[in-house]
Amino acid sequence: MRIHAPLLRLALVAAPFVAAAQGTAARVDRAEHHEFVIADFRTESGVTLPKARIVYGTYGHLNAARDNVVLLPSHYMANHHGYEWLIGPGMALDTAKLFLVATELFGNGSSSSPSNTPEPFHGPRFPVTTIRDNVEAVHRLLVEDLKVTHVRAVIGFSMGAQQAFQWAVSYPSFADRVVATSGTARTYGHGIVRLEGQIAALTADSAFHGGEYTSPPKQGLAAFGMVWAAWLYSQEWWRRELWRGASAPGTTFEQFMYSFRTRFSADANDYILQARTWERHDVGTTPGFGGDTERALRSITVPFLYMPSATDLYFPLADARYEAQFIKNVSLVPIPSLWGHPAGAGASPADKKFLNETIARFLAGERVPSTP
Repeated sequence: MRIHAPLLRLALVAAPFVAAAQGTAARVDRAEHHEFVIADFRTESGVTLPKARIVYGTYGHLNAARDNVVLLPSHYMANHHGYEWLIGPGMALDTAKLFLVATELFGNGSSSSPSNTPEPFHGPRFPVTTIRDNVEAVHRLLVEDLKVTHVRAVIGFSMGAQQAFQWAVSYPSFADRVVATSGTARTYGHGIVRLEGQIAALTADSAFHGGEYTSPPKQGLAAFGMVWAAWLYSQEWWRRELWRGASAPGTTFEQFMYSFRTRFSADANDYILQARTWERHDVGTTPGFGGDTERALRSITVPFLYMPSATDLYFPLADARYEAQFIKNVSLVPIPSLWGHPAGAGASPADKKFLNETIARFLAGERVPSTP
């Protein structure tokens, strides 16, 4: 999904797409595009994709020891530019020192997706992929393509946070540190209901045709966007009319709602595939844990910075507090924001500053204390 109009800057994906300030020639604060293809990739569903493609971007330079890597797994329908709010001079990730690998989830329209995979897996026949499928594919990318066997950190927002949790469980010693913002180790029932509501709104459009549409189901996509809007920001954000913003103070409520009805223009099957990935996530279903989420969380040994948004309706703070009690070496630091879910991607200047300062301290080895 690409953002063109000023109004769209308040979307979930808006903050990550704000370009970082450019530094000296030694820096690489713009992503270099790459692709990695895995032959005969077997998904957890049991379906084998003949060619599974992972699109990724890199920033900075891989050093000779190959030990300056930070992994940045993408969030819902995002591309590999989704963490540029963390990258650049004065921010948490310094590309003069670090090599950043930003990966794209299956189903985003660039990595293998319903929309770009040939038969017999085109459209609605594309297999449901899990967070673990994505982690396994990226592990192969790092080890086989980049020859990287250890990373400095995994940092993830939203579905990227889901991947960060999975890395900490599936590969407990692969990263020195893990950061999760606005995301949990499991999608609980309330989150599944929300996602199913969005899917139902999209698929109710008669043009959807069970995923075999010949033209975009525009009414369904508009309904999908309206359900998305209702959950994205906090109730107080709406009451204070923070959609107006400094750049567009004259924006009306109707204009803002119109932007949500029209911004979801990617492929409908891709939206659904990633929603299914999101709702199925649970580190407890990792082999060896028998569906026990708490046991899987107790297995995490890496220093873990857990930064939920205090007002997130997608991944509520209460869920994060519940999970944090089982993680041995956790720093639970809620983001004090009215911006709901996208606070975890630096949605406001204050959020961006808070995240960059806290993550920078954590990556530097400082013990960041948990806060109420």
